[in-house]
Amino acid sequence: MLKFTKTDIDKMHHLYRINLINSCSGFKSANLIGTKSEDGISNVAVFSSVTHLGSNPALLGFFLRPTTVIRNTYNNIKNTGVFTLNHIYKDIIVDAHHTSAKYDENISEFEMTNLQEHYKSEFYAPFVKDCPIQIAMRYVEEYDIKANNTILLIGKIEELYIKDGLLEKDGFINLSEGKVVSINGLDGYATPQLEARLEYQRPKSVE
Repeated sequence: MLKFTKTDIDKMHHLYRINLINSCSGFKSANLIGTKSEDGISNVAVFSSVTHLGSNPALLGFFLRPTTVIRNTYNNIKNTGVFTLNHIYKDIIVDAHHTSAKYDENISEFEMTNLQEHYKSEFYAPFVKDCPIQIAMRYVEEYDIKANNTILLIGKIEELYIKDGLLEKDGFINLSEGKVVSINGLDGYATPQLEARLEYQRPKSVE
């Protein structure tokens, strides 16, 4: 196996290091976060850091890079208190990835891609039309990560929408059936296939 020490990593070209460290953690979730400014300008951006934090209450979180530069998603959430999470699926990979481009706050990524915004239940933030999983989120709190000046932003689920045919009898959502993709590193997209579901594991008896 190849081996890299901390010294090796520190000496790497910054782009090589970014690719290496971003992909070594494994496949990550692929989501579009939808927000809207107080002026009514919609925003949608790709994030690979959304994670489950708890089921009761139903909390999800995601990490943001330092806010030393303008972060439209972060600003919109702090100003309005709401956002949406939309699972990226195979058919929209190219447009979803383009939302990582840094547009001015007065330009909506919906206008620069084929992604379509739509609204449900008078929720202020836009959803991404046709995404198989769409979640309305409300801001709860945030934590500063001092080690690298990032932010963990936590929200609670207000509404959850699931495409027909994905939800199984026990509440399990079969993402493979929705062609939901994951992200490998910064720019690699993969479509996972469910291999098996295994029973809850208990310790084996020791003879």
